[in-house]
Amino acid sequence: MIDLELNSTADLKKEGKSFYWASFFLPKTSKKNAGILYSICRYFDDIADKNSEDKTTYLKNSINEIRNNQNNKVNLFLQQNKINNLILIDLIEGLIFDQKQIRIQNKEELIKYSYHVAGTVGLMMSKIIGVKHEKAAQSAIDLGIAMQLTNIARDVYEDSKMKRIYIPANWIPNISLNNLNNSNDISLEKDERISNAIHKLISLSDKFYENGFAGLKYIPISTRLGIYIAANVYRGIGTKIKSNKKKYPRERIYLNTLEKILITIKSVLIFIFIPLMNYQYQKIRDSLPNENL
Repeated sequence: MIDLELNSTADLKKEGKSFYWASFFLPKTSKKNAGILYSICRYFDDIADKNSEDKTTYLKNSINEIRNNQNNKVNLFLQQNKINNLILIDLIEGLIFDQKQIRIQNKEELIKYSYHVAGTVGLMMSKIIGVKHEKAAQSAIDLGIAMQLTNIARDVYEDSKMKRIYIPANWIPNISLNNLNNSNDISLEKDERISNAIHKLISLSDKFYENGFAGLKYIPISTRLGIYIAANVYRGIGTKIKSNKKKYPRERIYLNTLEKILITIKSVLIFIFIPLMNYQYQKIRDSLPNENL
């Protein structure tokens, strides 16, 4: 049975620091519901990641409960916000994928995985903030994918410690798990190749951020700035990683408070001119079965 507290702010403040920062620019109701959605996603993510044992059975049972028990408090929250529970099920299926040793093979697998664990969150968040335009879904998904690619670029070393490699194998041929998680078992040449692959991840994420920004015009004006700031703060992590140039970072990169303030000020200034920037959605991925739910 799914056993979680629908907490509107505590989990967001503790774990989702970048979005918590940006949530101050959201209306009160949107901030509350965004926090609850975060607590739901965090609950399943913690089940999948913070246990050494395989949690596939529990996650599959959770999918069955979400499908069959409409009075479950998770389902009730989804219904209140007009979110189809198939989107949350897509997310949990991505977490099931994480239960085995991960080695993503190519860019297509990477994008599909990123949809499951983060594009779904973007799609659910768009419902929470009141987005209704039918063309908005693709941008909401792509913004979620962009943020996940930033996560992957930031966490290469930590993920390798859990025997997970999300960088596509064909981007880092002849790079082993040991090369990624053991600083004593890597040459400068391999270190640079890993760094180049991380930079390639960030460049791919930039394309998805641009697609996310193409959907800003569909977001209610009251929540638009908050989403724009959240995206830019997250994108700033990738920019900071790239500033390391050819070095493979083995420590998680964070933005400090001053960096967040500067990105926020810059975002507010640029936001004024967004109508003139005319972001255009570019097709850079395949369509998804539940994209328009």
